[in-house]
Amino acid sequence: MRALVLDAVRSQPEIRDVPEPTAPDGGVVVRVVATGLCRSDWHGWAGHDDGITFPHVPGHELAGVISEVGSGVTLWRVDDRVTVPFVAGCGTCEWCLAGDAQVCPDQEQPGFTYWGSFAEFVAVHAADTNLVRIPESVDFATAASLGCRFATAYRALVGRARVVDGEWVTVVGAGGVGLSSVMIARALGARVIAVDRNPEALAVAAELGAEHGILTGPDHSGGLAAAPPPTFVTAVGPEVERERNRVTNVALAVADLTGGGSHVAVDAVGSEQTCADAILSLRRRGRLAQVGLLPSIEGHPRVPMERVIGWELDLLGSHGMAAAAYPGMMALIEQGSLEPQRLIERTIGLDEAAALLPVFDEAKLAGMTIIDPMR
Repeated sequence: MRALVLDAVRSQPEIRDVPEPTAPDGGVVVRVVATGLCRSDWHGWAGHDDGITFPHVPGHELAGVISEVGSGVTLWRVDDRVTVPFVAGCGTCEWCLAGDAQVCPDQEQPGFTYWGSFAEFVAVHAADTNLVRIPESVDFATAASLGCRFATAYRALVGRARVVDGEWVTVVGAGGVGLSSVMIARALGARVIAVDRNPEALAVAAELGAEHGILTGPDHSGGLAAAPPPTFVTAVGPEVERERNRVTNVALAVADLTGGGSHVAVDAVGSEQTCADAILSLRRRGRLAQVGLLPSIEGHPRVPMERVIGWELDLLGSHGMAAAAYPGMMALIEQGSLEPQRLIERTIGLDEAAALLPVFDEAKLAGMTIIDPMR
């Protein structure tokens, strides 16, 4: 089969013929019809993941058709249309058996812990735990777009923060997970505020349903230190590009827009500043879904815990989503409330992907890139 192969950290990807995988016990082989190119794939190429061994085939957002079924699989057959979460559980531990494979201590991640989906075929372990059936009304590209950013956002908002109709949700960071959070929150009936330093990202967030956009500067205080009263953007448009509209204190701006703060906040970036912005934007008894990975600063990042304690805020970690939780997200897609395909910008082949992966951190792409390995 053809596959995109990495020989070392930061090596030029090559398209080669490699042996097809065989179905492991309890697993399947999937013929890949569509697979997403994600910034996480670039991080793997750049050497930011210690779990990768070379030679290696990346790719973790995938959808396709089962071509081979291993022994012990009871729920799946050849030709079934399937996708998978980016975190695959072992299928036997207490967390997997409870439907929480996303926190499995023996988890696998296609494209990281073993060869992934930038190939014509990929193996999936513990199929009865990790496969998701794709409804006939959902195309493969849309299904492939779900496994990382949309699944992460859905778990954060539904499984962890439990957003309900009419609540205010502040999304800090309008990248892949942030924009997915905007779309899912709107599909749930929430009112959404997007926060970002990039006016183009806020414009996309507005197109996807954000009611307000808050444009921050590179050095705003976010409430970690005293700040002057904010200016804020109440509608995203050409005027958002003016420097005078940049906010100096996100928390005050959100409080003004919502009458006291949002019910739920999502930190989709993972920095000390964005975490503080998200926490301080909450109203009393609010809930933070922390999705972005916080870097350690002298052991721990600074978090405004006085506010957390005094206002009884809930801080909720969120890491991917198990296959067992996909039906709710698929239902939103089937009924038309959630349209992940709106984030798909282009479809390319493996050869184009080999050229794009090393420079993906520099690519000016607003939406998703989907790879068709057969193209």
